[in-house]
Amino acid sequence: MLISGASIAGPALAYWLARYGFRPTVVEVAPALRGGGFAVDFRGAAHLEVLQRMGVLDKIRQRRTAGSPMTFIDAQGEQVAAMPPEFAGGDVEILRSELSRILYDHTRPPHAPSAEYLFGDSPTSLTESADGVHVTFEHAEPRTFDLVIGADGLHSTVRRLAFGPEDQFVSHLGYYVAGWDLPITAAPDLAARAVGYNEPGRLATVGRVPRRADDPTYGGETFCVFASERLSHDRRDPQAQRKALTQAYEGAGWRTTELIGTVWDADDLYFDSISRVDIPTWSTGRIALLGDAAYGATVGGMGTGSAIVGAYVLAGELATAAGDHRQAFTRYEEKLRPYVTRCQEGGRGAGEFLAPLTQEALTARNAALNDPATLTAILQEGHEISADISLDDYPSLLNTPTKGNPHP
Repeated sequence: MLISGASIAGPALAYWLARYGFRPTVVEVAPALRGGGFAVDFRGAAHLEVLQRMGVLDKIRQRRTAGSPMTFIDAQGEQVAAMPPEFAGGDVEILRSELSRILYDHTRPPHAPSAEYLFGDSPTSLTESADGVHVTFEHAEPRTFDLVIGADGLHSTVRRLAFGPEDQFVSHLGYYVAGWDLPITAAPDLAARAVGYNEPGRLATVGRVPRRADDPTYGGETFCVFASERLSHDRRDPQAQRKALTQAYEGAGWRTTELIGTVWDADDLYFDSISRVDIPTWSTGRIALLGDAAYGATVGGMGTGSAIVGAYVLAGELATAAGDHRQAFTRYEEKLRPYVTRCQEGGRGAGEFLAPLTQEALTARNAALNDPATLTAILQEGHEISADISLDDYPSLLNTPTKGNPHP
């Protein structure tokens, strides 16, 4: 079986498939596991239960960032609102790169039979036949796989090849998001505390992850959200991204010009639209989609937790279907779609919450953050949504160990 994508959903699926006796191959366009990236979080019983069943929850807790409180400031640097660490950090928060490494390592012995990885490559065509999918690659020799799973993100290659052009399924939600590490040469006080500065339609934050304090090249990190119509730049061109970001923050107050200026020396820039994926069905024949490729929401949609849960359900259904992929794909979608659709709704309003379009909306957002009752209600709603799924105990149903031991 071929899995495209080695970030979060792909290795999680590879782990469970290997546990159940499948032989997964994971192809990843990057030359190695990706470094950098934002912190991601898990919240609620369903996320934590899947991580526990995988045997990785303790490792994640050992590497957790512990979250950081965020102080929102005005142009003079004075506090206007505050956000507690659990608002963004959930029950457990970890850097995406460290989570990816943990999941990758967990697809190797002794945790599971080893999965095959093809780094620096990507599918170029998918041709389905009665007994498999013939796949050609940019570099590797063509091969035929029983099934192909696209776990390759918002801009999924598998989805494009098997389902159609991206613009049929990905909706721009009116905002862009960017993030990068600050160089150590940046002003030493710039990231001294975690702060966020808003103007209508723009947010710029800066701070430090305490766990990275020992890195001599680490000066902090920044995260930006800004309102914009869909941009026409080449999303694979970092210089075009830097230019678009710089233009979006022209004339901003506080120390925003200084902060945004550090992007020109950053070699780990993440830049993308806040978008949502909606696709009528997640499978066609022997090809299916997982994670952001099927039900992504760039920010605020609990995408990491949904990907972990989705991988668990998809692998479990494939294992219990005794080779009937049509039944497995149907049951996977029936069980998961209502859950992830609710999770996605958080992504629809993420941009407007982080960077409200008007001063009036910004004042109302700050008032909500400063009201303990409102903040508690928002946090409670997020936990309820993330836990709103009943998980079958597939390892027990299949008589496999439940603590990450190798499949017999």
